[in-house]
Amino acid sequence: MKHRVIQAFALLARPFVRRAPPGLPRRVLVLKPDHLGDLLLATPALQALRQGLPAAQVTALVGPWARRMWQGLPELYRLVEVPFPGFERAHAGRRQPLAPYLTLLRYGLLLRRARYDAALLLRDDHWWGAALALLAGIPLRVGHAHPLCAPLLSVALPYDVRSHVTRQALAVVAGLTGRAVPVAPGTPPLRFVPSAAERARARAWLAAHLAPGERLLIIHPGTAGISKQWPAERWAAVGDALAALPATRLLLTGGPDEAALVARVANLLQCPPLNLAGATSIGELAALLGHAALVIGVDSGPLHLAVSQGAPSLHLFGPTDHARFGPWGDPARHLVARAGLFCSPCHVLTHCPRGTAGPECMLGIGVAEIITLATSLLSSTGPG
Repeated sequence: MKHRVIQAFALLARPFVRRAPPGLPRRVLVLKPDHLGDLLLATPALQALRQGLPAAQVTALVGPWARRMWQGLPELYRLVEVPFPGFERAHAGRRQPLAPYLTLLRYGLLLRRARYDAALLLRDDHWWGAALALLAGIPLRVGHAHPLCAPLLSVALPYDVRSHVTRQALAVVAGLTGRAVPVAPGTPPLRFVPSAAERARARAWLAAHLAPGERLLIIHPGTAGISKQWPAERWAAVGDALAALPATRLLLTGGPDEAALVARVANLLQCPPLNLAGATSIGELAALLGHAALVIGVDSGPLHLAVSQGAPSLHLFGPTDHARFGPWGDPARHLVARAGLFCSPCHVLTHCPRGTAGPECMLGIGVAEIITLATSLLSSTGPG
Protein backbone atom coordinates (compact mmCIF):
# COMPACT_ATOMS: atom_id res chain seq x y z
CA MET A 1 0.00 0.00 0.00
CA LYS A 2 2.74 2.47 0.96
CA HIS A 3 4.60 1.74 -2.29
CA ARG A 4 1.51 2.63 -4.33
CA VAL A 5 0.96 5.85 -2.39
CA ILE A 6 4.59 6.85 -2.96
CA GLN A 7 4.32 6.14 -6.69
CA ALA A 8 1.18 8.26 -6.91
CA PHE A 9 2.84 11.08 -4.98
CA ALA A 10 5.86 10.94 -7.32
CA LEU A 11 3.64 11.24 -10.40
CA LEU A 12 1.71 14.19 -8.94
CA ALA A 13 4.79 16.07 -7.73
CA ARG A 14 7.09 15.69 -10.74
CA PRO A 15 5.41 18.43 -12.86
CA PHE A 16 6.33 20.95 -10.14
CA VAL A 17 10.04 20.09 -10.10
CA ARG A 18 12.40 22.82 -11.32
CA ARG A 19 14.61 22.23 -14.33
CA ALA A 20 18.23 21.46 -13.51
CA PRO A 21 20.42 24.51 -14.13
CA PRO A 22 23.32 24.19 -16.58
CA GLY A 23 26.75 23.39 -15.23
CA LEU A 24 27.70 22.02 -11.85
CA PRO A 25 25.20 22.20 -8.97
CA ARG A 26 25.73 25.34 -6.89
CA ARG A 27 23.25 24.73 -4.06
CA VAL A 28 23.24 21.22 -2.64
CA LEU A 29 21.01 19.80 0.10
CA VAL A 30 22.20 16.80 2.15
CA LEU A 31 19.63 14.84 4.17
CA LYS A 32 20.70 12.67 7.13
CA PRO A 33 17.97 11.92 9.71
CA ASP A 34 19.94 9.50 11.89
CA HIS A 35 21.70 9.61 15.25
CA LEU A 36 25.27 10.21 16.43
CA GLY A 37 27.21 7.26 15.02
CA ASP A 38 25.41 7.32 11.69
CA LEU A 39 26.27 10.98 11.14
CA LEU A 40 29.90 10.26 11.97
CA LEU A 41 29.94 7.46 9.42
CA ALA A 42 28.71 9.92 6.78
CA THR A 43 31.46 12.52 7.34
CA PRO A 44 33.74 10.96 4.68
CA ALA A 45 30.96 11.64 2.16
CA LEU A 46 30.88 15.31 3.16
CA GLN A 47 34.62 15.52 2.57
CA ALA A 48 34.23 13.87 -0.84
CA LEU A 49 31.40 16.27 -1.72
CA ARG A 50 33.54 19.29 -0.93
CA GLN A 51 36.40 17.89 -3.02
CA GLY A 52 34.09 17.15 -5.94
CA LEU A 53 32.16 20.45 -5.80
CA PRO A 54 34.51 22.94 -4.13
CA ALA A 55 32.38 25.98 -5.05
CA ALA A 56 29.00 24.59 -3.96
CA GLN A 57 27.01 25.83 -0.98
CA VAL A 58 26.13 22.68 0.96
CA THR A 59 23.22 22.76 3.42
CA ALA A 60 22.63 19.73 5.64
CA LEU A 61 19.33 18.69 7.19
CA VAL A 62 19.82 16.80 10.47
CA GLY A 63 17.73 15.94 13.49
CA PRO A 64 18.17 18.17 16.56
CA TRP A 65 19.35 15.04 18.40
CA ALA A 66 22.48 14.84 16.21
CA ARG A 67 23.34 18.44 15.32
CA ARG A 68 26.59 18.42 17.34
CA MET A 69 28.12 15.71 15.14
CA TRP A 70 28.23 18.00 12.06
CA GLN A 71 28.40 21.35 13.83
CA GLY A 72 31.33 23.44 12.66
CA LEU A 73 32.35 21.17 9.78
CA PRO A 74 34.08 23.28 7.10
CA GLU A 75 32.38 21.29 4.33
CA LEU A 76 28.97 22.73 5.27
CA TYR A 77 27.59 26.17 4.48
CA ARG A 78 24.57 25.77 6.76
CA LEU A 79 23.16 23.21 9.21
CA VAL A 80 19.37 23.06 9.54
CA GLU A 81 17.45 21.03 12.13
CA VAL A 82 14.43 19.02 10.99
CA PRO A 83 12.37 16.82 13.37
CA PHE A 84 12.48 13.81 11.06
CA PRO A 85 9.44 11.62 11.88
CA GLY A 86 10.30 8.19 13.22
CA PHE A 87 13.76 9.12 14.45
CA GLU A 88 12.88 10.82 17.73
CA ARG A 89 13.79 8.50 20.58
CA ALA A 90 11.93 10.54 23.20
CA HIS A 91 8.12 10.52 23.17
CA ALA A 92 8.07 8.88 19.75
CA GLY A 93 4.75 7.16 20.49
CA ARG A 94 2.85 10.43 21.11
CA ARG A 95 2.76 11.65 17.52
CA GLN A 96 -0.50 12.01 15.67
CA PRO A 97 -1.00 9.84 12.55
CA LEU A 98 -0.97 12.81 10.18
CA ALA A 99 1.98 14.57 11.85
CA PRO A 100 4.70 13.09 9.55
CA TYR A 101 2.83 14.24 6.44
CA LEU A 102 2.07 17.71 7.81
CA THR A 103 5.77 18.05 8.68
CA LEU A 104 6.64 16.91 5.16
CA LEU A 105 4.36 19.55 3.62
CA ARG A 106 5.65 22.32 5.89
CA TYR A 107 9.35 21.70 5.27
CA GLY A 108 8.84 20.91 1.60
CA LEU A 109 7.30 24.32 1.01
CA LEU A 110 10.01 26.04 3.05
CA LEU A 111 12.80 24.30 1.15
CA ARG A 112 11.19 25.09 -2.19
CA ARG A 113 11.96 28.78 -1.59
CA ALA A 114 15.70 28.02 -1.37
CA ARG A 115 15.76 26.64 -4.94
CA TYR A 116 18.31 23.88 -4.38
CA ASP A 117 19.93 22.35 -7.45
CA ALA A 118 20.54 18.91 -5.99
CA ALA A 119 19.66 16.76 -2.99
CA LEU A 120 21.66 13.83 -1.62
CA LEU A 121 19.85 11.18 0.40
CA LEU A 122 22.49 9.67 2.71
CA ARG A 123 20.20 7.04 4.23
CA ASP A 124 19.34 4.33 1.74
CA ASP A 125 15.75 3.61 2.91
CA HIS A 126 14.60 7.11 3.86
CA TRP A 127 11.57 7.53 1.64
CA TRP A 128 10.33 10.49 3.70
CA GLY A 129 13.52 12.40 2.92
CA ALA A 130 13.28 11.52 -0.76
CA ALA A 131 9.67 12.74 -0.77
CA LEU A 132 10.79 15.96 0.93
CA ALA A 133 13.38 16.63 -1.78
CA LEU A 134 10.77 15.99 -4.50
CA LEU A 135 8.19 18.22 -2.80
CA ALA A 136 10.84 20.95 -2.55
CA GLY A 137 11.13 20.86 -6.36
CA ILE A 138 14.81 19.89 -6.37
CA PRO A 139 15.70 18.67 -9.88
CA LEU A 140 18.61 16.33 -9.03
CA ARG A 141 17.73 13.87 -6.28
CA VAL A 142 20.38 11.19 -5.74
CA GLY A 143 20.00 8.13 -3.54
CA HIS A 144 19.77 4.36 -3.64
CA ALA A 145 17.18 2.29 -5.44
CA HIS A 146 15.44 1.11 -2.30
CA PRO A 147 11.90 0.08 -3.36
CA LEU A 148 10.31 2.93 -1.39
CA CYS A 149 12.82 5.57 -2.49
CA ALA A 150 13.44 4.82 -6.17
CA PRO A 151 10.16 6.33 -7.50
CA LEU A 152 11.03 9.64 -5.79
CA LEU A 153 14.61 9.98 -7.09
CA SER A 154 16.04 11.31 -10.33
CA VAL A 155 19.18 9.18 -9.90
CA ALA A 156 18.64 5.82 -8.18
CA LEU A 157 21.91 3.97 -7.58
CA PRO A 158 22.24 0.17 -7.33
CA TYR A 159 21.10 -0.91 -3.88
CA ASP A 160 23.08 -3.44 -1.85
CA VAL A 161 21.59 -3.98 1.59
CA ARG A 162 24.90 -5.35 2.98
CA SER A 163 27.10 -2.49 1.77
CA HIS A 164 28.79 -0.41 4.48
CA VAL A 165 26.82 2.77 5.09
CA THR A 166 29.93 4.92 4.55
CA ARG A 167 30.51 3.32 1.14
CA GLN A 168 26.84 3.94 0.33
CA ALA A 169 27.14 7.62 1.25
CA LEU A 170 30.31 7.98 -0.84
CA ALA A 171 28.50 6.37 -3.77
CA VAL A 172 25.66 8.90 -3.47
CA VAL A 173 28.17 11.76 -3.63
CA ALA A 174 29.88 10.18 -6.64
CA GLY A 175 26.45 9.87 -8.28
CA LEU A 176 26.22 13.66 -8.20
CA THR A 177 29.82 14.72 -8.79
CA GLY A 178 30.88 11.90 -11.11
CA ARG A 179 34.09 11.75 -9.08
CA ALA A 180 34.80 8.38 -7.46
CA VAL A 181 36.88 8.32 -4.26
CA PRO A 182 38.91 5.55 -2.60
CA VAL A 183 36.76 3.20 -0.55
CA ALA A 184 39.35 1.44 1.63
CA PRO A 185 38.15 1.47 5.26
CA GLY A 186 39.15 4.77 6.79
CA THR A 187 39.56 6.62 3.47
CA PRO A 188 38.42 9.36 3.74
CA PRO A 189 38.53 9.21 7.56
CA LEU A 190 35.71 9.92 9.98
CA ARG A 191 35.78 13.52 11.16
CA PHE A 192 34.78 15.05 14.50
CA VAL A 193 36.70 17.97 15.98
CA PRO A 194 36.28 18.82 19.68
CA SER A 195 36.53 22.49 20.51
CA ALA A 196 39.66 23.97 22.06
CA ALA A 197 37.80 24.34 25.36
CA GLU A 198 36.68 20.70 25.28
CA ARG A 199 40.23 19.55 24.60
CA ALA A 200 41.53 21.71 27.43
CA ARG A 201 39.01 20.27 29.91
CA ALA A 202 39.94 16.73 28.85
CA ARG A 203 43.66 17.43 29.32
CA ALA A 204 43.03 18.92 32.76
CA TRP A 205 40.98 15.89 33.81
CA LEU A 206 43.65 13.48 32.60
CA ALA A 207 46.39 15.40 34.42
CA ALA A 208 44.36 15.19 37.63
CA HIS A 209 43.50 11.47 37.42
CA LEU A 210 46.35 9.69 35.61
CA ALA A 211 49.84 9.20 36.99
CA PRO A 212 52.79 9.94 34.68
CA GLY A 213 53.27 7.04 32.27
CA GLU A 214 49.82 5.53 32.92
CA ARG A 215 47.78 4.57 29.87
CA LEU A 216 44.01 5.03 29.73
CA LEU A 217 41.67 2.13 28.94
CA ILE A 218 38.05 3.13 28.32
CA ILE A 219 35.02 0.84 28.46
CA HIS A 220 31.77 2.29 27.14
CA PRO A 221 29.23 -0.47 27.91
CA GLY A 222 25.94 1.25 27.05
CA THR A 223 23.95 1.77 23.88
CA ALA A 224 20.41 2.41 22.70
CA GLY A 225 18.79 -0.95 22.00
CA ILE A 226 18.57 -3.50 24.79
CA SER A 227 19.41 -6.47 22.56
CA LYS A 228 22.84 -4.94 21.77
CA GLN A 229 23.92 -4.90 25.42
CA TRP A 230 26.46 -7.23 27.03
CA PRO A 231 26.03 -8.34 30.67
CA ALA A 232 27.45 -6.03 33.33
CA GLU A 233 29.29 -8.88 35.04
CA ARG A 234 31.16 -9.65 31.82
CA TRP A 235 32.23 -6.03 31.45
CA ALA A 236 33.48 -6.16 35.02
CA ALA A 237 35.47 -9.32 34.35
CA VAL A 238 37.08 -7.74 31.29
CA GLY A 239 37.77 -4.52 33.16
CA ASP A 240 39.46 -6.30 36.08
CA ALA A 241 41.66 -8.36 33.76
CA LEU A 242 42.82 -5.35 31.76
CA ALA A 243 43.16 -2.99 34.73
CA ALA A 244 45.64 -5.48 36.21
CA LEU A 245 48.02 -4.85 33.31
CA PRO A 246 51.03 -2.65 34.17
CA ALA A 247 50.48 1.14 34.15
CA THR A 248 46.84 0.87 33.08
CA ARG A 249 43.94 2.93 34.42
CA LEU A 250 40.33 2.01 33.71
CA LEU A 251 37.68 4.61 32.87
CA LEU A 252 33.96 3.90 32.40
CA THR A 253 31.97 6.29 30.20
CA GLY A 254 28.35 6.64 29.19
CA GLY A 255 25.54 9.08 28.56
CA PRO A 256 23.07 10.24 31.21
CA ASP A 257 20.67 7.41 30.32
CA GLU A 258 23.48 4.86 30.78
CA ALA A 259 24.58 5.99 34.24
CA ALA A 260 22.73 3.17 36.02
CA LEU A 261 24.34 0.51 33.80
CA VAL A 262 27.79 2.01 34.30
CA ALA A 263 27.20 2.10 38.07
CA ARG A 264 26.37 -1.63 38.03
CA VAL A 265 29.60 -2.38 36.16
CA ALA A 266 31.59 -0.19 38.55
CA ASN A 267 30.12 -1.93 41.60
CA LEU A 268 31.07 -5.34 40.19
CA LEU A 269 34.68 -4.39 39.50
CA GLN A 270 37.30 -5.50 42.02
CA CYS A 271 39.59 -2.69 40.87
CA PRO A 272 37.78 0.67 41.42
CA PRO A 273 37.46 2.46 38.06
CA LEU A 274 37.21 6.08 37.13
CA ASN A 275 33.62 6.90 36.16
CA LEU A 276 32.45 9.76 33.92
CA ALA A 277 29.01 8.43 32.93
CA GLY A 278 26.70 11.37 32.29
CA ALA A 279 29.44 13.86 33.17
CA THR A 280 30.81 14.83 29.74
CA SER A 281 29.59 16.56 26.63
CA ILE A 282 30.01 14.80 23.30
CA GLY A 283 33.04 16.94 22.53
CA GLU A 284 34.64 16.30 25.92
CA LEU A 285 34.05 12.57 25.51
CA ALA A 286 35.68 12.69 22.07
CA ALA A 287 38.71 14.50 23.47
CA LEU A 288 39.09 11.89 26.22
CA LEU A 289 38.67 9.03 23.75
CA GLY A 290 41.50 10.50 21.70
CA HIS A 291 43.88 9.95 24.63
CA ALA A 292 42.88 6.30 25.19
CA ALA A 293 45.21 3.39 24.54
CA LEU A 294 42.09 1.33 23.80
CA VAL A 295 38.30 1.84 23.75
CA ILE A 296 35.95 -1.15 24.14
CA GLY A 297 32.18 -1.22 23.80
CA VAL A 298 29.18 -2.50 21.90
CA ASP A 299 28.02 -1.15 18.55
CA SER A 300 27.32 2.50 19.40
CA GLY A 301 28.00 6.09 18.43
CA PRO A 302 30.76 6.60 21.04
CA LEU A 303 32.73 3.68 19.57
CA HIS A 304 32.66 5.39 16.16
CA LEU A 305 33.64 8.59 17.96
CA ALA A 306 36.70 6.75 19.26
CA VAL A 307 37.59 5.73 15.71
CA SER A 308 37.30 9.36 14.59
CA GLN A 309 39.80 10.37 17.28
CA GLY A 310 42.36 7.74 16.27
CA ALA A 311 42.00 5.54 19.36
CA PRO A 312 42.28 1.75 18.84
CA SER A 313 38.87 0.18 19.40
CA LEU A 314 37.12 -3.14 19.95
CA HIS A 315 33.43 -3.33 18.94
CA LEU A 316 31.03 -6.06 20.14
CA PHE A 317 28.34 -6.81 17.53
CA GLY A 318 25.21 -8.92 17.93
CA PRO A 319 21.88 -8.07 16.25
CA THR A 320 23.32 -5.32 14.04
CA ASP A 321 25.32 -5.88 10.87
CA HIS A 322 29.06 -5.34 11.23
CA ALA A 323 29.37 -5.31 7.43
CA ARG A 324 27.12 -2.21 7.30
CA PHE A 325 27.84 -0.48 10.61
CA GLY A 326 31.28 -1.70 11.62
CA PRO A 327 34.23 0.62 12.32
CA TRP A 328 35.42 2.79 9.41
CA GLY A 329 39.13 2.61 9.94
CA ASP A 330 42.26 0.46 9.71
CA PRO A 331 41.12 -3.14 10.40
CA ALA A 332 44.34 -3.74 12.33
CA ARG A 333 43.43 -1.02 14.83
CA HIS A 334 39.65 -1.45 14.97
CA LEU A 335 38.42 -4.97 15.65
CA VAL A 336 34.95 -6.53 15.68
CA ALA A 337 33.90 -9.36 18.00
CA ARG A 338 30.74 -11.33 17.26
CA ALA A 339 29.28 -14.75 17.92
CA GLY A 340 28.35 -15.27 14.25
CA LEU A 341 25.00 -17.00 14.85
CA PHE A 342 22.97 -18.10 11.84
CA CYS A 343 20.23 -15.58 12.72
CA SER A 344 22.54 -12.60 13.11
CA PRO A 345 22.18 -9.84 12.08
CA CYS A 346 18.44 -9.59 12.66
CA HIS A 347 18.41 -5.80 13.28
CA VAL A 348 15.85 -6.18 16.09
CA LEU A 349 17.08 -3.97 18.93
CA THR A 350 14.25 -4.36 21.44
CA HIS A 351 14.29 -8.13 22.00
CA CYS A 352 15.53 -11.43 20.57
CA PRO A 353 13.09 -12.61 17.86
CA ARG A 354 13.91 -16.22 18.77
CA GLY A 355 12.98 -15.59 22.39
CA THR A 356 16.41 -16.33 23.85
CA ALA A 357 17.31 -14.65 27.13
CA GLY A 358 20.17 -12.27 26.73
CA PRO A 359 20.02 -12.33 23.66
CA GLU A 360 22.11 -15.28 22.47
CA CYS A 361 24.07 -13.34 19.82
CA MET A 362 25.56 -11.15 22.56
CA LEU A 363 25.91 -13.89 25.17
CA GLY A 364 27.84 -15.93 22.59
CA ILE A 365 30.70 -13.43 22.87
CA GLY A 366 32.93 -14.71 25.67
CA VAL A 367 34.92 -12.80 28.26
CA ALA A 368 38.15 -14.64 27.39
CA GLU A 369 37.78 -13.70 23.72
CA ILE A 370 37.43 -10.00 24.53
CA ILE A 371 40.40 -10.07 26.92
CA THR A 372 42.53 -11.77 24.26
CA LEU A 373 41.55 -9.31 21.53
CA ALA A 374 42.02 -6.33 23.84
CA THR A 375 45.47 -7.36 25.03
CA SER A 376 46.48 -8.02 21.43
CA LEU A 377 45.41 -4.49 20.43
CA LEU A 378 47.17 -2.96 23.41
CA SER A 379 50.42 -4.69 22.52
CA SER A 380 50.30 -4.10 18.76
CA THR A 381 49.03 -0.53 18.42
CA GLY A 382 50.75 2.68 19.26
CA PRO A 383 49.46 6.22 19.19
CA GLY A 384 47.07 6.93 16.31
